[in-house]
Amino acid sequence: MLCQRCTVSGHVQGVFFRASTRHEAEQLGISGYARNLGNGSVEVLACGAKNSVEELCTWLAKGPPHARVTNVNCAPADCETPAGFSVE
Repeated sequence: MLCQRCTVSGHVQGVFFRASTRHEAEQLGISGYARNLGNGSVEVLACGAKNSVEELCTWLAKGPPHARVTNVNCAPADCETPAGFSVE
């Protein structure tokens, strides 16, 4: 089990980024959350199998069609694994 906390910057709010992230995470069997931050970025917590989390982190660099991702910063997260994947 691997948990990564990622901050995604760019034009990522108002383009269904969080909902699209939840869809991708659920397809990969990942639990966690996606939430908007006050600075215009999105924070994603992704917990699951190493390969699945790595695949989601790669997807975050692209995001949904209307997003323009400029930077993704991921780091290991030491936290309890949440149940399911939520959009906050």
